[in-house]
Amino acid sequence: MKTAIVIGAGIGGLATALRLHKQGFKVQVFEKNHYAGGKLHAIDQEGYRFDLGPSLFTLPRLMDDLLDLFPNSQVAFSYKAKEIACHYFWEDGTVFKASTDTSEFVKTAATTFSEDQSTIATYLRKSKKKYQLTKSLFLEKSLHKASTYLSIDTVKALINAPFLGISNTLDQENQVFKNPKLTQLFNRYATYNGSSPYQTPGIMSMIPHLELGLGTYYPHGGMHRISQSLFELGQEVGIEFRFRESVTQINHNKKKVTAVTTENGSYKADLVVSNMDIYPTYKKLIRDVKAPEKTLEQERSSSALIFYWGIDSTFPDLELHNILFSEEYKKEFEHIFEHKTLSEDPTVYINITSKESPEDAPKGHENWFVMINAPGDYGQDWGKLVTQSKERIVQKIKKCLQVDITDHIKTEYILTPQGIESNTSSYRGALYGAASNNKFAAFLRHPNFNNKIKNLYHVGGSVHPGGGIPLCLLSAQITSDLISKTSL
Repeated sequence: MKTAIVIGAGIGGLATALRLHKQGFKVQVFEKNHYAGGKLHAIDQEGYRFDLGPSLFTLPRLMDDLLDLFPNSQVAFSYKAKEIACHYFWEDGTVFKASTDTSEFVKTAATTFSEDQSTIATYLRKSKKKYQLTKSLFLEKSLHKASTYLSIDTVKALINAPFLGISNTLDQENQVFKNPKLTQLFNRYATYNGSSPYQTPGIMSMIPHLELGLGTYYPHGGMHRISQSLFELGQEVGIEFRFRESVTQINHNKKKVTAVTTENGSYKADLVVSNMDIYPTYKKLIRDVKAPEKTLEQERSSSALIFYWGIDSTFPDLELHNILFSEEYKKEFEHIFEHKTLSEDPTVYINITSKESPEDAPKGHENWFVMINAPGDYGQDWGKLVTQSKERIVQKIKKCLQVDITDHIKTEYILTPQGIESNTSSYRGALYGAASNNKFAAFLRHPNFNNKIKNLYHVGGSVHPGGGIPLCLLSAQITSDLISKTSL
């Protein structure tokens, strides 16, 4: 039996391990932490449960497809559709609940923002069409194999290239709206891959279709159930997990993988898949291989500063997902990407899973995951920035929700870009690997295979097709498909 070693038990590594097991490999997974899941981890603190990482669940069919490969599994995973994708707030008192029902969204948005229904409906139709035209090329196949460009789907995408908005920025695409608040709402989708709406290409206007057209969901038990379900399935089928064991080197001979070295010894392998961020993979695990510096030195995506607050009250006006917008959105992204610091007026995201899972907080309390977009770690004084940001967040909540949250905070845990990098090996704490702040970004991501070492593959948010739960699951699918077509 051929042996495959997966480095890292993030969602991309877990999904790849399962797919390789299905192909007949004996699979070992090495993870430096004591837990599986990578960024999809959770903590319990003084009676409150918090998902530490990704909080939005879309494209659940990708999880269904993976779990369906194992029809006899006893692992339980389920989810529910959400009627409201997100609740938006502005300081002037404007509020908007974004429905996942398209007709309701169009109707309510037109009323709230004094916009023509036809303009909104046309935008959403274009978002859907862009997604349908590009998903096969950009999301479901390797961009680094010639066969991808010979498909009919690729021809269709190329024919429609002017329609896709590649030459415009997302902000330019979103100027179709008269009300700047609606432009701001749709500009926010650039953050779904850690980019700036004033730099990322207009093709990213397909992202709203994922959330509003295909739906927003909540996994029963919280986001942590996604990674835990995959881990439990891996245990069930006999995948070997070696926790607290860091891989220090990928060994190769005559440009072919032979083994990995860890703190505890050497393990032979016919195949190695690195779910580690692509930057430390080259800089730490294959230092003897000439690194693709142009790829590695691309601008990093945004990171995050997150406060996990146990709140001793309930707020019926808030939803699972809530956004409190800044007054000067463009300046916020200039601070992040140009000045590598935090805005004085940040947009605040509040995720409250106790709205769906009451057991996540004591009765009469809520668990608030409070996040602002941040630059990666470039040596900033994070202690000072944390203190400043907490004050600014409290003020933003006071202005948008008319409540001083300070005295309601009963427990607090803080995660900075430094902490994200330490926990997950994500270079500079970037959430999505490289940013997509230019129209060539998708093509500059590292491929899912290694050109220098045979039988070395790469999976996860820092390589093709990108970061976030759906793309990491697709990355695993692309990688395992490439492996299935390769003779070892």
